[in-house]
Amino acid sequence: MEVIGKIKVIGATQDVSASFKKRELVVTTEEQYPQHISVEFQQAKVDDLNSYQVGEQVKVSINLRGREWTSPQGEVKHFNTITGWRIERLSNPAPASAPDMPPMPAAEAFAPATDFKEEEHDDLPF
Repeated sequence: MEVIGKIKVIGATQDVSASFKKRELVVTTEEQYPQHISVEFQQAKVDDLNSYQVGEQVKVSINLRGREWTSPQGEVKHFNTITGWRIERLSNPAPASAPDMPPMPAAEAFAPATDFKEEEHDDLPF
């Protein structure tokens, strides 16, 4: 799954325990009703966010995670987490032109022949 949009927030790395760290990224989608999607990067993936800035267009590959928790009173609750595992910068680079290729002829160079005569035949076997 993917989330595409503009970076709104890049949070600081949080050391949850000695062996677990996470970092929040908020991406705002660009649709009729924009959504602010919070994506959590974990462990070594937190460093993937270092080269990004607020305002950049990105595509974030995500996994949806769900877990169940039972309180001491026996009440069962369910939690969801959106976990990012890859982030890519989106850009619209200008198309590269091939220097060895001649320019394409104008469309009128491919106009159908107007002086074609049905009675003229050629010697092609097909």
